[in-house]
Amino acid sequence: MEKNNSYLRAKERYASLGIDTDVAIEKIKGTPVSIHCWQGDDVAGFEAKGPSLSGGGILSTGAYPGKAKNISQLTDDIDKAFSLIPGHKKLALHAMYGDFKGKRIDRDQIEPEHFDWWLSWARERGHGLDFNPTLFAHPKQDEGYSLASEDKGIRDFWVEHVARSRKVGAYLGSKLGSLCTNNIWIPDGEKDITPSRAVHRKYLIDSLDRALEQSYPGSDLLDSVESKLFGIGYEYYTPGSNDFYLLYAARKNIAITLDTGHFHPTELVSDKISAILPFLPAVLLHLSRGIRWDSDHVTVLNQEIIDIMAEIKRSDAFGKVHVGTDFFDGSINRIGAWALGARAVAKAMLHAHLEPTDKLRAYEKERNFFARLALFEELKAMPFGDVWDHYLDGEGIVTDRDLTGEVMSYEKDVLSKRD
Repeated sequence: MEKNNSYLRAKERYASLGIDTDVAIEKIKGTPVSIHCWQGDDVAGFEAKGPSLSGGGILSTGAYPGKAKNISQLTDDIDKAFSLIPGHKKLALHAMYGDFKGKRIDRDQIEPEHFDWWLSWARERGHGLDFNPTLFAHPKQDEGYSLASEDKGIRDFWVEHVARSRKVGAYLGSKLGSLCTNNIWIPDGEKDITPSRAVHRKYLIDSLDRALEQSYPGSDLLDSVESKLFGIGYEYYTPGSNDFYLLYAARKNIAITLDTGHFHPTELVSDKISAILPFLPAVLLHLSRGIRWDSDHVTVLNQEIIDIMAEIKRSDAFGKVHVGTDFFDGSINRIGAWALGARAVAKAMLHAHLEPTDKLRAYEKERNFFARLALFEELKAMPFGDVWDHYLDGEGIVTDRDLTGEVMSYEKDVLSKRD
């Protein structure tokens, strides 16, 4: 009864600002969050050569026990994590996570059938799937370049891989009747000063053009390109910078992916969203938490995540912005990491829908900037947590106070028994 009374009081407080909390909850229920699969095994994948070395600007640190070592364990862990996350969920796959049945299938040979396990899994649970070609942790990336390589043979290999990844994504989207995003990220770059930035960018344009030649129904596949400021071992420059991909995406009328860890520390993704949306068909978000560098820490409810969701809401763009997570931390319980990160994103979405944007804009139109600032301050003390708890209760999801117990029980019952 006390929980219900707390929510009713919160509902009344928000109603005084013109916000219906029930409507806000319904809005976030229908907004999918794409949760990445690679948190569960530290970006290892299931290729027959064994666990991939995290290379090409990617590094998951830590050796917390219980890491998933096969596709069955990973799906078990994902099921558990998803049971702790409210709302509509999708799963983002990397090409290295195919069901290869122990066979050596190189990346330029992947087929849709290698992902039928995931298709069945998603269909049974009512989840959508997203896709990512895997252009790192491979011998043909050892020289630091894939699509932007000066070696035509290497470029051709990766062009074929991206083309086949798009085919897989379109297949998954068609079979599930749910749009599949195909996010292209390359770690290519140089550790130190190079005179050849323009050379590699010329090759990258040609490679992307060839990889994107095949067209697929827009209801099945959405292509996107993801920029990065630097990678581990590629600190001097990356050919796939934000400027490069913004212009390329605009030319090709595809989406761009904004990762919250892929920019200068003073750059804010929340400021980029409304600048990009008028010019591109869609924006993908990869939400993580960079600390000093692109360290892909678990997403938490910090001001930038709150501001990102607020900007999407203010732009009325949840239909054009595809929200996803991207972090990998092997130093803590991986299921807990998934749950914490995705729940933080859901919290930020709810926070955005509880903002009285019209009232704030009315003050602004009146040039009453004190009232605008005062209302922003008032919102910080609103009973947001009571609305969040009510949302979780309605979804049958444990509240924050019980999350740790649920995660630790799974660790004791399942993770601790793995070799």
